[in-house]
Amino acid sequence: MCGRFALWTPPGTITRYFKVSVALDIQPRYNIAPGQNILVIRQTNATQRLPVLIRWGLIPSWAKEESVGYKMINARAESIMEKPAFKAAFKSRRCIIPASGFYEWKKEGSSKQPYLIRLQDADLFALAGIWESWKKPDSDAVIESCAILTTSANRVVGRIHDRMPVILRQEDVDLWLDAKASSQHIDSFMRPFDDRNMACHRVSKAVNHVNHDGPSLIQSEE
Repeated sequence: MCGRFALWTPPGTITRYFKVSVALDIQPRYNIAPGQNILVIRQTNATQRLPVLIRWGLIPSWAKEESVGYKMINARAESIMEKPAFKAAFKSRRCIIPASGFYEWKKEGSSKQPYLIRLQDADLFALAGIWESWKKPDSDAVIESCAILTTSANRVVGRIHDRMPVILRQEDVDLWLDAKASSQHIDSFMRPFDDRNMACHRVSKAVNHVNHDGPSLIQSEE
């Protein structure tokens, strides 16, 4: 699964890398958790990509309560077309979620040790996401929310956890955001990322608490 991640890349770098149409006004975040608003990039037409802040934890359009989103922060790539909560969004509401790294926890002794996982040569990559719009019952309020796709772990992540988020190569982003792309092409992205370009290290258990933030959280404790 993917239950916590970080985004510390400068806004200008994110804008250029993902060809975003407008300037970003965001601050570095080192401990992004479910239920919070996160940066998502969506394709609005053939030439325009817009950044939005929406809730992490997908609320299906037919849900009766918004609290269901806390159970849907991830969508398994292998079964996404079988799940009513994710199927429609996967077909027509795909998005990317910029990240600099993500955290996983490994059982060590009587406790769980957090690790930061990132690319070796970059501070920015795209997580494959889907989004949904939900209208509160008896209200005009609308909540947009999202989930991160996951797949089986590669060798680097597999030493810590058996699942990892779906990471898109830069050259795959265009097709992922294209709502008209065939499912055959999209299915080819549902694989573990190349472990030769990934690394991980132990970090402080301070990341366990969602109210903790700051660059000290990503520092190696090894």
